[in-house]
Amino acid sequence: MMIVPSPGRSMQELVRPAPPSAADRFLAFAFAAAELLVETDRDGRITFAEGAFPARFGRPGQAFLGRPVQDLIARDQRSGMGTALELLGATGRIRPTAIRLSDSAGSPFSIAGLAAPGRNGRFCLTFAPLPHELPGGPLPGGPGFVRAAEDMLRGSDAPGALGMLELCGDGGALTPRADLAARIQGVLATHGGAGALATDLGGGRFAVLPGEGMPDLGALAAHVARLLAQHGLPGRIGTRAVVLASDGLSPLQATRALRFALSAFARGGDLALEKAGFSGGLAGFVASAADRAAALRGTIADRRFRLAFQPIVMLADRRPHHYEALLRPIPTPGTPFSEPSEFIALAETVGLSEELDWAVVETACEAARAAAGARIACNLSGLSLQSPAFRDRLCLLFDAAPDLARRMLIEITETAEIEDEPEACRTVDALRDRGLPICLDDFGAGAAAFRYLRAFRVDFVKVDGIYVAHAVDSERDRGFISAMVDLARTVGAEVVAERIETEAQAGLMRDLGVGFGQGYLFGRPGTLPGG
Repeated sequence: MMIVPSPGRSMQELVRPAPPSAADRFLAFAFAAAELLVETDRDGRITFAEGAFPARFGRPGQAFLGRPVQDLIARDQRSGMGTALELLGATGRIRPTAIRLSDSAGSPFSIAGLAAPGRNGRFCLTFAPLPHELPGGPLPGGPGFVRAAEDMLRGSDAPGALGMLELCGDGGALTPRADLAARIQGVLATHGGAGALATDLGGGRFAVLPGEGMPDLGALAAHVARLLAQHGLPGRIGTRAVVLASDGLSPLQATRALRFALSAFARGGDLALEKAGFSGGLAGFVASAADRAAALRGTIADRRFRLAFQPIVMLADRRPHHYEALLRPIPTPGTPFSEPSEFIALAETVGLSEELDWAVVETACEAARAAAGARIACNLSGLSLQSPAFRDRLCLLFDAAPDLARRMLIEITETAEIEDEPEACRTVDALRDRGLPICLDDFGAGAAAFRYLRAFRVDFVKVDGIYVAHAVDSERDRGFISAMVDLARTVGAEVVAERIETEAQAGLMRDLGVGFGQGYLFGRPGTLPGG
C-alpha cells in the first residue's frame, strides 16, 4: 500500500510520532528512578505491577495482581511494611524507606509512595535498588520473627513447624558471646532454606522458621556444632520442632500459644516447653492449658500477682505525669508460669482475659486510693474493651467513685484483636465521659492501630519502643516517629515514647515533638510514691 502525503505536508511530517501524553512522561520519569512500579488498593492489594519483575522474581508483574504488596518484601520486614502502608493511608505519603525484597537475593531496595491523584483509595509505590543496605535498625513494626510466624499460622494450609535449638555445655546451658551468637543466627537463616528466618532468644537458645515445610533440625544442629568447634566450644545441641498446625484452635488461641512457646523456651529451654505441654504442638499446649484453667482462675481470683509502677514523665521537665501499672505474677508452688507475658498469654488462651483485666483494674484502683495524688495507667486488652458486660462493670465502678476516675488512665493493648469495633468505641466513649483519659498502646506496631486512631477518641498514643531503640542512628525510624507525631496531633492526642534508656534518645524524642517519655532512664517499675 502506498501512502500519499496530503498537499502541503511532507512524508517526514506524516510519520512523525504523536507527542507523549503527560501520563507517558510521568511513567518514563518513574521508570528512570525505579525498577518496579506498583499500585495498590486501600487494603494493600496490588492492582497494577510493571517493571523488572521477571528479572527480580522470575515472574511478570501481572502474576502479583490481587496479592498483598507485603509479598514483595522480605518476611522479617513485612510487619514494618504494614506500618508504612498504614502511614501511607493516613498521611498520603511514604518517604523513601530502605527494605529488602523477597527475591532470592534479598535485594536492598528503597520504597516510596504517594496517594494516587484522582483515584480515591489507590496508592502508587516505586521500588528502586540500593547499592547497599542503609544504616539503621530493622524496619520497625514489632518483632519480625514473631509476626512472620503468626502470618504463617493464619495464611498457610501447611504451616510446618517452628524449630528450637538450645546450646548445652558440660555445666548446663552454653551462652555464646554476642558476635558468635550473631554468626549462629546467620548460619540458621542461611541453611534453613529459602526465606528462612532465625532469631536469638538469648542464653544460647535460638529459633528458626523455615521458608516452608518442616525444618531439618539435625542438619541445622550439625552446622552450628561445626561453628562452635571452630571456636573451641564443643557441646551438644538440643532441638525441638513445635508443629504450627492450629487445627481446632481459634486464631487467637494459636497466636497466643505461639508467643507462649517462644517466651517459655527463652526462659527455660526445652524443659520449659515440655512442662508447658508443647510436646503435642500448639494444639497440645492449648489442651493442657485448658486443663489448668481452674487453677489459673483461682490464681486470678486470689490476686496472686502484684503491680509494679513505672513513671511516664513530661520530657520538657522530667516530672512524672502518671505511672503505668505492670503485672508481676507471684510464683507459687504448682503454678505453670512465672513471667508476665506467659501469665497473660495463658489467661487469654483459655478465655480468662476479662477476669484478669478486672482483677488488675481493681488492684490498680486500690493502689490509687492508697497513693497520694499519683495517676495510674491501667492496661485493658482489646478483648475486654469490646465486651458490653465488662464495660458495664467499669462504669458502675467509676460512677460510684468519680474522684477515683480522675486518678486513672486506660491504655488499650492488643488492638489487633478488636473485632467488634462499635462496642469498643462505646467503651472508649463511656470511659472518657467519666473523665478517664485513653491511651492507644504500641502505636505504629502494625495491625490496625492507625484505623483505631481515627475510630476512637484518644488522648495519648504510645509509640512502639522499637522505633525509639533505633531512632538515634536511623533516619528512617526518625521519619516514622515524626510522621506519627504529626498524625497524633491531627486528632488532638499527645505522644508517649517508650523504652527511652539514654539521654540521646530522650533529647531526640523531644526534638521530634514527643511530649512524654517512659523507660529506664526515668525509672524502673517499682512502688508508687506516697503509697
